Amino acid sequence: MLDHLFLSVSDIERSIRFYEAVLAPLGIMARLDFDGKDGPSGHPDLKGFGANGRMFFWLREGAVEGKAVHVGFVANSKVEVETAYAAAIENGASDDGTPGARLYYDPNYYAANVLDPDGYSLEFVYKNWQHAQ
Repeated sequence: MLDHLFLSVSDIERSIRFYEAVLAPLGIMARLDFDGKDGPSGHPDLKGFGANGRMFFWLREGAVEGKAVHVGFVANSKVEVETAYAAAIENGASDDGTPGARLYYDPNYYAANVLDPDGYSLEFVYKNWQHAQ
């Protein structure tokens, strides 16, 4: 299980606005700023996102590697996939796969894919077997 991920972005304020809009439909709404000077020498400033008491997705300003990163975000329903996808497109993402079943993975794998403003690959995915009651 992952604890956290740092993503370097070219324009921190633009990326904060983008991810606030895109992650909210997925229930990822907590925000935390970490001042790099409070860490060891050379530690970057971080802008964190999380949910359920955990901060796990962090932005830092820096060199962008575009499609070098793919991040899949859990959605709790097909509607969440569609809402996150729409929010991403409305906030500057490029389409990289409209919402729908990804039959090559599994008939119950429902996802949407976008490229964020820096070209990073994002996926919003609902796998119904991971949400069994």
